[in-house]
Order: sequence, then C-alpha cells, then structure tokens
Amino acid sequence: MTTMFFHVIERNVFAYRRLWGIFLTGFAEPLFYLASIGIGVGALVGTVKGPGGQMVPYDQFVAPGLLAAAAMNGSVFDTTFNFFFKYKYARTFDAMLATPLGPTDVALGEMGWALIRGSIYAGAFLFFMAVLGLTSSPWAILCLPGAMLIGFAFAGLGMAGTTFMRSFVDFDYVNMALLPLFLFSATFFPLSQYPTGLQWVVRCTPLYQGVALERSLAFGDLSWALLVHVVYLAALGTGGVWVASRRLARLLQP
Repeated sequence: MTTMFFHVIERNVFAYRRLWGIFLTGFAEPLFYLASIGIGVGALVGTVKGPGGQMVPYDQFVAPGLLAAAAMNGSVFDTTFNFFFKYKYARTFDAMLATPLGPTDVALGEMGWALIRGSIYAGAFLFFMAVLGLTSSPWAILCLPGAMLIGFAFAGLGMAGTTFMRSFVDFDYVNMALLPLFLFSATFFPLSQYPTGLQWVVRCTPLYQGVALERSLAFGDLSWALLVHVVYLAALGTGGVWVASRRLARLLQP
C-alpha cells in the first residue's frame, strides 16, 4: 500500500482553510445534546443502570452514548453528502484519478480526512466530559480511540453506500437509517428497557456496538467482550473502504 492517499487528505485540509466557520459547527451539536438531555433531563431522571449493573447518574450514562453518536454523525456527513458532491457534481475524483492516485488512494484519503475531522470533535467532546465530571475512570481516555474506530466504521459504510446513490434524493435513506440508530441504540436508556426480542436486534446494529464500547470505557468496565465491538466496527470500516474503492474504479475508470 502506498502513502499517496495523504495527498487527498492534504487537499481537504487546504479546502477547509476558508471554511473554518463550518468546521467549528461540528463542536456545537453534541454539546447542545449533552447540556439539554444529559444535564437537563438527567436532573429529572436521577440514576440508571450502567455497565456492570451499578446505578450511575444519568448524565454520566448518556454522555458516552452521545460521544458515540457524534462520531457516527461526523463521519457519515463527510463520507456521504460531501463525498457525493465531489464524486457526482464537482468531479473532484475524476481530477484526482487523472494523477498517479488510484481509487483506493481516493477512498483511503477521504476516510482519513473524515477520521481527522471526527477525532477533533470527539477529543473536544471528551474534554468537556472531563471538565463537567462525566468521566468516572482513567480508562475514559480510551474513549477517543474508541470514537475514531466508530468513525472508521461509519465512514466506510457511508462511502460504500454513497457510491450507489443516484441523486441527493436518495439521501433520505441515510437520514431514515441514522435517526432510528441515534434513538434506539441504547444511547439514552439501558438496553434492558427493550423487549427481549428487540434487544437482540439492537445488539446487531453498528451504533450500539459503538455506544456499548464507549460506555464501558468511560466507566472502566473492561472485559474480553469489548473485543467483539472492536472487531465488528473494524470489519465494517474495512469492508466499506474495499467496496468504495472498487465501486469508484468501476464508475470512474470504466
């Protein structure tokens, strides 16, 4: 594997030099959710059952879930809407493939940029969690690489799906998928609150894997079961990059 994909990341960094205002908006949304739901609603809820079965304050419970959701949203936005515009309308990828760059370099470069952007947002969110006292274990520092892994998984999934999109109308399907994931992946309440059959459906969803990983790390509840979440997310991201690179080769280099 070459390192040519770094030039794609470099291109995106230069493109955002004059769009820093848009870049900064990514910090606001998860913090608003944390303040309104985690802190505001948390004052009404009190405590809920956290990892390991112990009762924990609601704001500490929901914060890692919001961190996982922020990692999902950040990576999906860059690798769906932005990716589609470059591919379909701006013809940015056609220009890239006219250079020594190949389809895999383009896919890895777009993935790398999404991870860099998402990691900055996740790092800021984790910092505010620490400032607000919403981390109860030193292991919470691993929430940052955990968020990067979530971003990797959804970035790969987003890129692969976008190569099948025909117009911006198709992105209604993206929103239709993200909203249920956001609301029903144990982000806001324990998995035990679902009916037994539905619990198994939720366990199979990618965001739940990220929420469970982040929440366990935030509370220091470490076990071998976390490897299942890691392998699941890593496989999803890797498979997405593989599909995206081959789809780009077929669509742009027929």
